Amino acid sequence: MRDEESRKFKSAISGVMVVDKPVGKTSHDVVQIIRKGTGLRRIGHTGTLDPRASGVLVILIGPAVRLSEYLLTDRKRYEATIRFGAVSDTYDGDGLIQPTGVDVHLTEDQILEAMKAFTGEFDQVPPAYSAIKLQGRKAYELARQGQKVVLPSRKVNVFSFDLVEFNLPEISVDIYCSSGTYIRSIAHELGEKLGCGAYLNGLRRTVSGHFSLRDAITIPDLQACFEEGTWYQHLIPAADSLGGMQEVLLDMEMEAEIRHGRKIPAKFDDAAIAKAVSEQGELVAILEKSSDAMTWQPKKVFFS
Repeated sequence: MRDEESRKFKSAISGVMVVDKPVGKTSHDVVQIIRKGTGLRRIGHTGTLDPRASGVLVILIGPAVRLSEYLLTDRKRYEATIRFGAVSDTYDGDGLIQPTGVDVHLTEDQILEAMKAFTGEFDQVPPAYSAIKLQGRKAYELARQGQKVVLPSRKVNVFSFDLVEFNLPEISVDIYCSSGTYIRSIAHELGEKLGCGAYLNGLRRTVSGHFSLRDAITIPDLQACFEEGTWYQHLIPAADSLGGMQEVLLDMEMEAEIRHGRKIPAKFDDAAIAKAVSEQGELVAILEKSSDAMTWQPKKVFFS
């Protein structure tokens, strides 16, 4: 492909790629792998997945990086392994593990009863070893320097918390929760509630929004696609990535109005926000309802 053709091809690429991140890689590592393999720089993700965790990592490519705010709030699902009888300063297996000295003689019913406290909406204190900013610095940087880190609690919502396997001193659970929920904190607090201590010993994200492991490609398979030049076949169109967001189908005249930043008519009972899609299925813009509730105004426009 000639240089000019290559430049035009790359500038036209916009979409979402779902990657099955392996244990040991950071989310940034995956972004760097894709930048190198595609030759594109404009790449991001919709939410960090800890190096010890594996599973669904949603990657945004090209102009689709501007969709991050609409995908960050999506719900997540995890398979987690919790180990009782010890605690960790990071709440997971990466930290300093200290046995509590308490014999773990828990029954399945005791664990199920304790798990009820972590379903529904509740206040959660994030772990000190997290990437949350405090005084302009990441909390884990301060914690590693021995500084006391106290993060404010936040509202989280756990829609379901199910026991999958009971094999003390470990259990396997399935957690379906709001974005921003720390599974490490749930493991730590569950151990406190049961009086024996606990930490997160394994984590795999199985769902992020409407993307799941069924949509994901592994790093080895992706690298093979880079060599074959077929990686773009694994891109999900930007319009499809927005899932259940209301869709406004544009004719050519409406599309021209939107691309020039002008309003188009809306119905009174339309949602407050919508995706504007061309007749060819291309994402043209994100629309928001104007104050009179009778027109759509473009909030973000995606040029061809």
